[in-house]
Amino acid sequence: MKIFALEDEMNNHKKKKVINDKVWILISIAIAFLVWYLLSIGEVTQRSFPFIDKVVNAIGKMVERGVLFQDIKSSLLCVVAGFSLGFVTSLPIAFLMAWYKPVQKILEPWINFIRNIPALGYAPLLVITFGVGKKPAIILIWIATFMTMSITIYQGIKNIDVTLIKAARVLGASDKDIFFKIICPAVVPFIITAVRLGLSAALTTLLAAESTGAQAGIGMRIRSLSNSFESDGMLMYIILLGIIGLILVKITDFIERRLTGWQEKI
Repeated sequence: MKIFALEDEMNNHKKKKVINDKVWILISIAIAFLVWYLLSIGEVTQRSFPFIDKVVNAIGKMVERGVLFQDIKSSLLCVVAGFSLGFVTSLPIAFLMAWYKPVQKILEPWINFIRNIPALGYAPLLVITFGVGKKPAIILIWIATFMTMSITIYQGIKNIDVTLIKAARVLGASDKDIFFKIICPAVVPFIITAVRLGLSAALTTLLAAESTGAQAGIGMRIRSLSNSFESDGMLMYIILLGIIGLILVKITDFIERRLTGWQEKI
């Protein structure tokens, strides 16, 4: 009976937590809309922050022009391609840097050097090298995500408790067992963190990436609308970029729950 009572108590606690979370989300949204409204009527800010009715109208205008869905498709393609390349290349490089000291000594200084340079700094060089279009945009996002994720995963591997590895060797574990049964599970949370940071880097680099002569895309459209001072359309695209970011974060959270269910969290 005590076990059932404890389960009921835990279920009730979870339900209360879900309700509390939803209430706080509603409060947060209400505050955001209030701030937005105040900005939309402010003497200085009203031209830059039109309220929701004008932003919704901007969606209709972009659909009528036949560019909205094309821009979303183009940007998502660049982000997914650039991020995927960054992830696939950063994972082995991070393990090599953590495993072999010479590789770390050669690569780490250059990775830290390049990742501190703003993407806009070398975007023109990529256009000169690869021409205009999606290719330089994808390469720029790849560079940004690779630099961020490789260092994050590398630091995660370096922070693995050496005692666990030594204990496994004493018990007769092979290098293969150590790698797959100790290092890989221990580094998964850091890989998830690297994915979060990589997605953030991909989205924040998108504006610079699509300034490389892209014919469509959210970043390109924001720049184009800024030239014609269409603040309602600009704000709509900025909000759209934030929504895409939130969706990607939720997908990452779902993957994290699946892969790190064993990890205790606050």
